[in-house]
Amino acid sequence: MTLRRYTRHDDFHALHMLLHQAFAHMEGRIDPPSSMTRLTPDGLRGMADECEIWVLEQRDQPIACMILTPEDGNLYLGKLAVSHPHRAQGHARDLIHHAEDRCRALRLAGLTLETRIELTENHSAFSSLGFRTIGSTAHPGYDHPTSLTMFKPVTTQELHS
Repeated sequence: MTLRRYTRHDDFHALHMLLHQAFAHMEGRIDPPSSMTRLTPDGLRGMADECEIWVLEQRDQPIACMILTPEDGNLYLGKLAVSHPHRAQGHARDLIHHAEDRCRALRLAGLTLETRIELTENHSAFSSLGFRTIGSTAHPGYDHPTSLTMFKPVTTQELHS
């Protein structure tokens, strides 16, 4: 397996399919619907110029990914996804360790992420990886929280490599 950063010159169609399949279980569970419904391969390609899109590949096919964006002194971890056949093998944990290493390299304080209120299994998974809930947000037009914000401080300890 290879972990590499995608650039605008990569083929984003397979990555787009991985994301849609990985996030499909949320359809009908979360309100409002996921931003995945609006994301396109060209949209991902455009994001590669401003964000770090890291992809774990097996035989040149994406099996897991994450998008990292420096934001307010932290590194925002978005669109963490692992393909169904490759789940429960530690890939998400390995990606988060890489995100911690990137956070250190960029000299940022920690990792942040948002997870939907309804996805309680994600709350537990991220908590077990060292994240803690630091707040909640509501999508535009909602008078109640729709997402939790979670944070994991990153120390200057050795890199995970």
